Amino acid sequence: MRSTLLEAMAGFITAAFAFVAALAWNNAILAIFEQVFGTATGVAQLLIYAVIVTAVAVLATYWIGKAIQRAKLDEQAPPERMRKVS
Repeated sequence: MRSTLLEAMAGFITAAFAFVAALAWNNAILAIFEQVFGTATGVAQLLIYAVIVTAVAVLATYWIGKAIQRAKLDEQAPPERMRKVS
């Protein structure tokens, strides 16, 4: 039971650090957006920012999923036979 509690706590702490990192990235991306498009104070600018960040998140999730699929297929594939060099 102690190891289960420690695993849960480790998961919560990891999630908390990931959340803090996400907030830091949000600020960095918002600063870049403001530098390119001007201050994001209006609703239109904030919507554009949200759409861009969402699109990047979807693409990154898709690419990571594809990489995981390839890695799983590579693990399941039979090992290649050694070729004899003549």
